[in-house]
Amino acid sequence: MHMKTGVEQSVYAILLLNMLPDKAVLPGEAISQQLGASATYFQKLLRKLVSADLITSVPGVKGGFKLKKKPNDIRIYDIYLAIEGQQTLYSSSGILNDMLELKKEDQCCLLTDLMEEAESSWKSVLKRETVASYSDEIHKDRFKTKMESLQTWINEKMVL
Repeated sequence: MHMKTGVEQSVYAILLLNMLPDKAVLPGEAISQQLGASATYFQKLLRKLVSADLITSVPGVKGGFKLKKKPNDIRIYDIYLAIEGQQTLYSSSGILNDMLELKKEDQCCLLTDLMEEAESSWKSVLKRETVASYSDEIHKDRFKTKMESLQTWINEKMVL
């Protein structure tokens, strides 16, 4: 399994948006620069997050992005789904059936149940973490100075 960097970038973009005061927005270009992402690629990610109703796009000269939902209501799994889509991680290619020359009615895959259990566990871990829980984590003492600098950057880049 390999997750695209777009999921990671999207999680951190939403964490940046969570640091905005009410009624403020952050331009997409500023977010992509902060995250070191291509502006063109990042606009596609932002559109996916808007389509998933996680963030709102405000058009115009004073436009940008802001959270649409409360941080407690945005699960890391929601962000993953917005970027990667609903897909299963495993699909049998029928190797066992071919090896054993099984007839259609006897075909099976020994790995299917195991992979479905692993995927279910993985999803439940992503579902238990929210933007709020991650925001709490990065605001702990060990990041205090860095978060103050990041908040200053947000205050400079945000649009009211």
